[in-house]
Amino acid sequence: MKKNVYIVSLFCVFAHNLFTQSADLRIHGSLRKIDIPFEYSNDFIILNIVFNDYLPLKFIFDTGSEHTILAKREITDLLQVNYQRRFTLLGADMSSEVYAYLVRGVSLRLNDKITALNRSILVLEEDYLHFEELAGLEIHGIIGSDIFRRFVVKIDYNRKIITLYEPNSFEAPGGNYDRLPIEISRHKPYVNFNVRLQNDTLLNLKLLLDTGASLALLLHTNTHPDLKLPDQVIPSNLGAGLGGYIQGFMGRVEDLDLGDTELHSIITHFQEIGMNRDSVYAASRNGIIGNKILDRYTIIIDYIRQVAYLEPNGKFSQKFEYDKSGLSLISYGLSLNKFRVFSVLPGSPAAEAGLQKDDDIKTVNGWPASLWDLASLNAKFKKKAGKKITLKVLRNGEKLKFTFYLRDLI
Repeated sequence: MKKNVYIVSLFCVFAHNLFTQSADLRIHGSLRKIDIPFEYSNDFIILNIVFNDYLPLKFIFDTGSEHTILAKREITDLLQVNYQRRFTLLGADMSSEVYAYLVRGVSLRLNDKITALNRSILVLEEDYLHFEELAGLEIHGIIGSDIFRRFVVKIDYNRKIITLYEPNSFEAPGGNYDRLPIEISRHKPYVNFNVRLQNDTLLNLKLLLDTGASLALLLHTNTHPDLKLPDQVIPSNLGAGLGGYIQGFMGRVEDLDLGDTELHSIITHFQEIGMNRDSVYAASRNGIIGNKILDRYTIIIDYIRQVAYLEPNGKFSQKFEYDKSGLSLISYGLSLNKFRVFSVLPGSPAAEAGLQKDDDIKTVNGWPASLWDLASLNAKFKKKAGKKITLKVLRNGEKLKFTFYLRDLI
């Protein structure tokens, strides 16, 4: 089954009312407009953070998370912070329970532009997200909407800049921006879009705008009676989030209408959402739109007025490509430039060639695998169907060579 690092959104079971109300923001510079540069890697928006005026860390900017999360408990252990309370979280699979601590009085400084003072954050008991392995990225946590929701937030994927506007000074953009009403629920933005499935089934679905998800589209099949799997799907680990891997299927939907623009033949994840405990509130949504769609636009989210603006960018017309090998890899090593097979899709080109789980990839088409990072290596497996791939691997101390040809799987 194909593994991807897609879902990092958090669903809190008991933590909603535990957060301090005395938090403050300190602005360094203009009060009307703040530009914050970001890195964009493996379809994640990554911000440089200085934690407690001491440690430089990297956090993912996540509109799909209500709270800010530190994944590395060893950092707060090192700083000898006071853990206020241990409590239960609901994982991204909407059924698994994991554990975290409430920490108060934290400061988070973003690129000398803005400092969030006296924050309450969640510190995971263990690093349930495993970004190093699964995304090939050194990530320490997630910045949630608790930091940004008082602003109008503009995300410019082309320039790699997040701009924060004071709501009173923000003017609605002109040009090619499409204005869409949104619903803010638990500080997360939801939009209703028309989705066309196979056989011309057209559904109006409520979708979360989730910059913490590196997927294109995720649909919860049991949230609408007409939301069915396409005829052509493959089984998949849809992603890794709190609580482990999320099981489901991969396929395509025909069309997605985003206001005045329309996307076609979209790679889509299909998952049944759990209905136990506090997950019932999330059942009112039908799915998630992630960065593989969002990065085709410049996006403005006005949390106060509950409206969003979308303007297509130069990436808008690109096709949605998916892995054509059947291989799923994880990274390891100090530089995260060593790669191991996590899974092999049955019946895929890689499976037919004889590759197996836990094979260590040593060379790719004659070049050392260490020359790539995980994102660029995975991109090689999305090339044109028919491309020849030759891998040398190490299996139980034995060097082996395999050759296969990429093939469309969905």
